[in-house]
Amino acid sequence: MFQSILSGQIFLLIHGAWHGGWCWRGIVPRLERAGHAVFAPDIKGATLAAWTDSICEILTAQSGPVILVGHSRGGIVISQAAERFPDKVARLVYVNGFLLRKGESVLRVLREDDASPLLRHAVLTRDRSGWALDAAQSRSMFYGMCPSEDVEFAQSRLTPEPVAPLLTPVKITAENFGRVPRAYIHCLRDRAIPIELQQRMVAALPCEPVRTIDTDHSPFFSAPDRLTACLLELVIH
Repeated sequence: MFQSILSGQIFLLIHGAWHGGWCWRGIVPRLERAGHAVFAPDIKGATLAAWTDSICEILTAQSGPVILVGHSRGGIVISQAAERFPDKVARLVYVNGFLLRKGESVLRVLREDDASPLLRHAVLTRDRSGWALDAAQSRSMFYGMCPSEDVEFAQSRLTPEPVAPLLTPVKITAENFGRVPRAYIHCLRDRAIPIELQQRMVAALPCEPVRTIDTDHSPFFSAPDRLTACLLELVIH
């Protein structure tokens, strides 16, 4: 299904909660113009294991190691993919992403961090299988510095977030995940994952390099040129 690409670096871009691969629409063509191949899939399934399976299907189809990029909640997905196939990952890149230690879950980290408004503005769906987001709050949480066109585009596509993956502890080891190089891109004005939380995660699991963009939670809309420049700095030569 996913053919291997033999020339240039391969980027695999993993979206965050409530979003889809569509959120990378401004980044994909920029990376491609720089000569790289890019996948930005919609993550399918309702468990962290299913998400990891879908990403690893693409990862293992490639002829060489991939730069695996995770935005926000996408961070837990790229961590699990690297744990499963470390030799297929050239570098992990967390874009204001959840960089969790062994045994931590997204829900646990958010509950421990009172500064994030995410849990206050997400409500369980009727069948209690997902989190629905209050669309009226999404602009201030996610898109505070984004062009109106991108905000409207995104808000019309937000979908409920499965509950189970956010409750699932991350399972990583020093032998697999721990040997994959990792970088972090801070977003200074992020309200959903405040900069202090981002910094605590990096302090617990150090990354090199670390870059900072003076923008909101959604740099793929608010600062696409700067985000692309950061990603291109991380290409493995």
